[in-house]
Amino acid sequence: MKKIQVGFLLSYDYEKLKLSIPPVYYLADAIFLAMDEEQRTWSGENFKIDPDFYEWLKVFDTDNKITIYKDNFYIPELSAIQNDTRERHMLSLKMGIGNWLVQVDADEIFINFYNFVNELRAHDHYLESPEKKPIQIAGFLINIYKYLEDGILYVDGPTKVLLATNYPNYKVARKTKERIIYSNNILLHECLSRTEKELKFKLDNWGHNVDVNQEFFEKWRKADKKNYQTIKNVFYLEPHKWKKLGFFESRNLDEIKDLIKERPSLTLTKLYLFGKNFGQWFKFSKIINGNKKPDFESYF
Repeated sequence: MKKIQVGFLLSYDYEKLKLSIPPVYYLADAIFLAMDEEQRTWSGENFKIDPDFYEWLKVFDTDNKITIYKDNFYIPELSAIQNDTRERHMLSLKMGIGNWLVQVDADEIFINFYNFVNELRAHDHYLESPEKKPIQIAGFLINIYKYLEDGILYVDGPTKVLLATNYPNYKVARKTKERIIYSNNILLHECLSRTEKELKFKLDNWGHNVDVNQEFFEKWRKADKKNYQTIKNVFYLEPHKWKKLGFFESRNLDEIKDLIKERPSLTLTKLYLFGKNFGQWFKFSKIINGNKKPDFESYF
């Protein structure tokens, strides 16, 4: 049976890996942590990793599944998003074409990785000659907006996340622009749930650093339990894509998993998934019949 290889990026967000690695650990065949050999971000800023993290990793990795893959992931002549795309491509090559290549960011936490593995296994036939039928498997994120003293503000509506592929011809970050199969899998996304200092560092050094809108921080700073319902259009890139906020009455991740099931706005219906997948099938059946050939987009 082909392997399920899971890759993470080891960078300034390294502490968040303590929450994102455990949910995938026992069902992954191998886990790879990609880190720049000189500990630089995609924008060239240096970061440091506390030695205690490596101690945690050593103790946690009881099955010896985790490999730290060091390479040169920062090219000064490239933009941050080009360095992002390049690193993900190199990481996937390290994991090995012919397997399921799953990439999860450090701040993304699977709620039910077992369910996702079953989804992948249902599509194992795509692992035969993957260059001829490249696909991506998508799930959905519940984006955590801000931690409060007695709960969490979140974006009220799931957003797509591309999680796995059989053929990593990435064009932009994790996007290959090939056919997508949408699955009913939810991850918690701790994208903005950090201190203001940490958040500024993240937004200055990630792949979309030049695209952050100027009103974002003003809304993020003032959002609280009392006024969150009045704050609209809160996305840090194109504001309208995150229209409104919700509130979880807990900061405990296990409790939040149960709260998600109770919120209709966070539920993915079978009809919704059918519509998304039919649209992708129809779109790419035309492309395949038109003899479109996949190729890697190189940043080397």
